[in-house]
Amino acid sequence: MASIATVEHIVLFKVRDSTDPSKVDAMVSNLRSLVSLDISVHLAAGPVLRHRSTAASAAGFTHLLHSRYRSKADLAAYSAHPAHVTVVKEHVLPICDDVMAVDWVAELDGPAAPPTGSAVRLTLAKPKEGAAAELARTLAEAKSFAPAAVTQLSYGENFSPARAKGFDVGFLAVFPSLEELDALDAGEKDLLESVKEKVRPLLESVIVVDAVVPNDHTRILKSYDEMVDPRIVFWKLLE
Repeated sequence: MASIATVEHIVLFKVRDSTDPSKVDAMVSNLRSLVSLDISVHLAAGPVLRHRSTAASAAGFTHLLHSRYRSKADLAAYSAHPAHVTVVKEHVLPICDDVMAVDWVAELDGPAAPPTGSAVRLTLAKPKEGAAAELARTLAEAKSFAPAAVTQLSYGENFSPARAKGFDVGFLAVFPSLEELDALDAGEKDLLESVKEKVRPLLESVIVVDAVVPNDHTRILKSYDEMVDPRIVFWKLLE
């Protein structure tokens, strides 16, 4: 299957410690409900499983939303939709101390929606001044020797600076399960360290978090074939 340009939209939320758990659940469920807008090709929201960098721990983000779109225009339509605006106003801002968003365009292989139970490692990099393009190139080179456990890689330069806090490069790795991700950490330390050695001189800061794709996230589009062939969508609607 040929790679297809896809817009990645990542939002990190820091929920206030004193928040009633029912309000946290309401935030997550309402964010997930936005898949019904029929704009995204993938949308998942849930808790951050663990922080994997000093900057991530310091930022204290508690939840992650990951969605994908066919185009920047679709992302803009999602952001401006009244339902999205209402969810943010009524369920996100009242309970969050911080919100951060990063968007990039990636050339992706495989399904638009990572399967339920997949583990996701998100890396957001704040490059040193003038180093964003070089960092993106270095990450592109790293893709060529990615471990077999990685089922999908996405990376690119952020095009929405307003809420990105200077984190101009995003990198997303999808694994079949959390166990596969943990095995990579345990068994591929030399490979991981070699990548870190290449990118470390280019970085001012880096946020790394892990999450798991929750059950309640899917929608009818399962692959990029369906994104470009409306006949497939029609027949699935009849199933």
